[in-house]
Amino acid sequence: MSVRLRLQRIGKPKRPYYRVVAIDQRAKRNGQPIEVLGQYDPIAPENKLNLKMDRVEYWLKTGAQASDTVKDLLRKETPAK
Repeated sequence: MSVRLRLQRIGKPKRPYYRVVAIDQRAKRNGQPIEVLGQYDPIAPENKLNLKMDRVEYWLKTGAQASDTVKDLLRKETPAK
């Protein structure tokens, strides 16, 4: 089973709201996730992003791949050194 970190849409029409989830890459966009890792609200004034960083790091260390969008969100969330 190949695990992916990706967004799962849960918002209303024209009001997107997403969960960041660990899910089997073959599953549908809104399929059953293995674990919910956080939330992302693109409409909020500062693009509110809440993540469980310890669980995100765990999944990345065990071989899960982040989608392009989640990679960008993680890059914005973690400060550059």
